[in-house]
Amino acid sequence: MDKYLEMIRIRFLMMLAYRTNYYTGILIYSINIGAYYFLWSAIYGGKEEIQGLSILQMTTYVAVSWMARAFYFNNLDREMALEIKEGKVAIELIRPYNYLGMKTMQGLGEGIFRLFFFSVPGLLIVSFVFPIQFSWDISVWGMFALSILLSFLINTELNLLTGITTFFLYNNTGLIRAKRVVIDLFSGLLLPISFFPGWAQEMMKFLPFQGISYIPSMIFTNGFTEQQAWDGILHQLIWVVILILPIQILWYFAKKELVIQGG
Repeated sequence: MDKYLEMIRIRFLMMLAYRTNYYTGILIYSINIGAYYFLWSAIYGGKEEIQGLSILQMTTYVAVSWMARAFYFNNLDREMALEIKEGKVAIELIRPYNYLGMKTMQGLGEGIFRLFFFSVPGLLIVSFVFPIQFSWDISVWGMFALSILLSFLINTELNLLTGITTFFLYNNTGLIRAKRVVIDLFSGLLLPISFFPGWAQEMMKFLPFQGISYIPSMIFTNGFTEQQAWDGILHQLIWVVILILPIQILWYFAKKELVIQGG
């Protein structure tokens, strides 16, 4: 386990060396949040609430969604694709660790860095500019912390799945881009799931995407009751477990494909 913890530390230090990028990132995310704030203010048009969310809750939802994205977001799929194309993955496979486990730990190290140097300071800065409501209920913070960790795992598993497809597709740049668009749309980052048509909401219940952004953001904004929050966390946990199976199956055949290419 020590070597995986070391991976977290190394990636954290690597991100720390280029932390200036994240200071400018805070500004860019703040502009995004501001744009959505004025957009939703116009949509609400003086209404008390829409789909159970007040304008204050919606503003908080937007801010938390974008700042939480900084924690769970990573480019592991692009990194894997590049390593596979360049043949570097062959070296990684003979090293004394699990390649996919190592990638996950690298993503976690990156996420921890962004949490402390991007998400937290960014959210505090935005709170001075736009009306954001923080909950002081410890149970809400506890559920949110657990939920955001599970959202990281779900997003990372989807990235690993996408990265592994490089073994078979050789160039999956289009798939990576499509995956990112699908996640941003159906995770609730751009639009809360409760604003989708009824049939779409029912379909979302059988997909992992809402576990990435919608569930943790709704927990933070008190848009869920306590029971709904725990149901959402259970939904996330189930998908974390389910996604392990296709990853292991694809990885099994991908390593065989690598042998064929090497021959």
